[in-house]
Amino acid sequence: MVPRPDAPPNTAEVKLAHIRAITDAALAHMGVEDVLDELLDRVREILEADTAVVLLLDHSGRQLVATAAKGIEEEVYQAVRVPVGKGFAGSVAARREPVIIDDVPTADIVNPLLMNKGLHSLLGVPLVSGGMLLGVMHVGTIRPHRFTGEQVEFMRMAADRVALAARSLLSETAQTAARELQRSLVPAALPELDGVEMAARYSPGRASVGGDWYDVFDLPSGELGIVMGDVAGHGLQAAVIMGRMRSALRSYALETDDPAKVLHKLDRKMQHFEPGAMATVLYAICDPGLERARVSSAGHLPPVLARPGEPTVSLEPLIPSGLVIGADTTVKRHTSTIEIPPGGLVCFYTDGLVERRNASIDDGIRRLCDAVRPDRPEAVCAAVMAALVGREPMQDDVALLAVRRASA
Repeated sequence: MVPRPDAPPNTAEVKLAHIRAITDAALAHMGVEDVLDELLDRVREILEADTAVVLLLDHSGRQLVATAAKGIEEEVYQAVRVPVGKGFAGSVAARREPVIIDDVPTADIVNPLLMNKGLHSLLGVPLVSGGMLLGVMHVGTIRPHRFTGEQVEFMRMAADRVALAARSLLSETAQTAARELQRSLVPAALPELDGVEMAARYSPGRASVGGDWYDVFDLPSGELGIVMGDVAGHGLQAAVIMGRMRSALRSYALETDDPAKVLHKLDRKMQHFEPGAMATVLYAICDPGLERARVSSAGHLPPVLARPGEPTVSLEPLIPSGLVIGADTTVKRHTSTIEIPPGGLVCFYTDGLVERRNASIDDGIRRLCDAVRPDRPEAVCAAVMAALVGREPMQDDVALLAVRRASA
């Protein structure tokens, strides 16, 4: 049994024992969720409390969600939510300071489970890391109990350790969810069309999951839709917005055969339902045999075209850049038509492929043109990734799509 904070005051030894109890090296070898469980067990034991709970802020920052609990596990099982500023835990979060309730039955409690458990006394402290409020930790006793100043200080110290674990949990969960979402939205297989060859690459960045995506789909007309996009920002939110944009664009692609109109509809939808979100998107509709493509760009980098017997060139002069999605729905968007000769290859990509801190994007596009040939798309993708990525760990996501028209 670890000495309790209200033990007779040989305070130096007592505090040292408490610090060791919640920071010992064994916790470093546990998973984040196991660390939270272990910390709650130790806090409950040291304070001789009957319950211990961690509630974390949801993505809106307006509600606390029960994430880990001991002695009152039903809080987690029932997905208890407490509005910030309401009730006991909500007051701790709003005030960002410890809150003590000596008599639960007469207090303003919004979580009925605390009453149903028969709790009499509560102590709650905010979970703060790097100045950011992450949530609340609280303990409760069924017997009447007056929490001491030393116990409050111990809870503050424990909250610092729990906040570190909570921050790791939130980051780990968000990264995993974002990567899974992002991977699920990349086409599992490219369409197979007569006279058209395709290959693609997608590589997630090392720094943080972003909102890059590509899409290829058949249209009812027999034409081929090609999308390359990049949502501003990183993490789960960017990945979620990317998924919504992908679904919306597919829907609008069934309504009109004009890429500019599709992007206009997409822009209007995003500005209404996702205010503040911004993205670059390029949408192309290709003839069934890939003789030509109608293309519209919302601030996205232009594709490059490799013609047999000629140098590979950027199509920037032919495709106006246009405003990014999320900037201004009143500006008219344009559709350009590009001709693709027999054996010609078009290469679509996101900026992670060509953008480097120590060089301009123009330099990156020139390197891309040097690597692209009117060859088999699979070989082209391999050559491009070798030339522009190589053994360098990329910080940003990279999406690449090569589409080739069959030779005459």
